Parts: sequence; C-alpha cells; structure tokens
Amino acid sequence: MRFGYTIIYVPEVESSLRFFEQAFGFKRRFLHESGSYGELETGSTTLAFADHALAQMNFKAGHVAAHSSPQPLGMELGLVTEDVHAAHARALQQGARELAAPNSKPWGQTVSYVRCPDGTLVELCTPMGS
Repeated sequence: MRFGYTIIYVPEVESSLRFFEQAFGFKRRFLHESGSYGELETGSTTLAFADHALAQMNFKAGHVAAHSSPQPLGMELGLVTEDVHAAHARALQQGARELAAPNSKPWGQTVSYVRCPDGTLVELCTPMGS
C-alpha cells in the first residue's frame, strides 16, 4: 500500500490549478480537455482537482463543497517550506484568506493557515527539526 493522490473537488479546476501554481509555485502536470480534472507536480504524491459534477457522479448522496462551507473542512493540505512568512504572504496576494498568521510552535516549527479561494485549507510549515 502507498499513498497515491489527493483529489479536491472544486467549483472550477482551471482556477484551482492556477491558484496553486501562482501562490505555491507548483507546476501543472495535466488538465483534461473537459476541464473537469487536473493534476499538479508535487513530488511523489499527486495533488489533483476535480469539479463538483464529477463528485456528484461519484457520491450519489452528495458531498460538502469546501468553497460554500462557512468553516474549513476538517482536513488540510500540509505544504512544507523553508520560508513560511513569504509563502503565506504570496498566498494572500493570490487570493487566499488568512486563518492563522505565521507562528512559532513549541516544537520548533513555524506554521500558518490559509483558506484558498476554492475553500481548501492549507497549512504552511517549516520542516520538522529545522
């Protein structure tokens, strides 16, 4: 068993790909010609986005759309960076909403939280032990 990918259901795949490219520097790997599914180059685990119509096909009883939820969903993407302050500022410039400013944790990490325009909750953090 290995962790292969995370798919985030969003209102508009192209917009989410563009945000993650501009805010966090990821490169686009793939966008389906329908625009309903796309992936980013993030290392060994794929970060993908699919539109809500695809979610409706997969989950007949419905799903919670992160962008319309007043609070962030109970899950996050953790992005590791040496410079949380710069990454946090860049995410805000690209349209993310600040949930928690960069803060030094007792265990030594610097951590912040932003909510992306598509509703995705992102933790920005320094590597453990740095």
